[in-house]
Amino acid sequence: MVQFMKGSSMKIGIIRCMQTEDYCPGTGDFNAVRNKTGIFASVTENIEIIGFTNCGGCPGKKAVLRARELVKRGADTIVFASCISKGTPIGYPRPFAKKMRMIIERDLENKVTLLDYTH
Repeated sequence: MVQFMKGSSMKIGIIRCMQTEDYCPGTGDFNAVRNKTGIFASVTENIEIIGFTNCGGCPGKKAVLRARELVKRGADTIVFASCISKGTPIGYPRPFAKKMRMIIERDLENKVTLLDYTH
């Protein structure tokens, strides 16, 4: 169970896989946020979506720039959409998911919480 202690509102930026954009408009991600399911099941505060963007394509080099921009615009949590770690909806997890997370984590230096999936 993930515990969140951010205050009155969690402000999230979601990074998705560019390769799955043609298959998925993000409905599952938005439903998980709205209904507080998946990774958000233990969140008690309000959740505000600051932005929804893609990684920039393999190997995800633009993800760090996009994470920085989401933080600049107010995100206190970066969430990797389920398409990155679980491969939803095409059944193929992204091969660079762990490396992308590591680079963003190092770049943002504990300024935000990172979550590995949405639903």
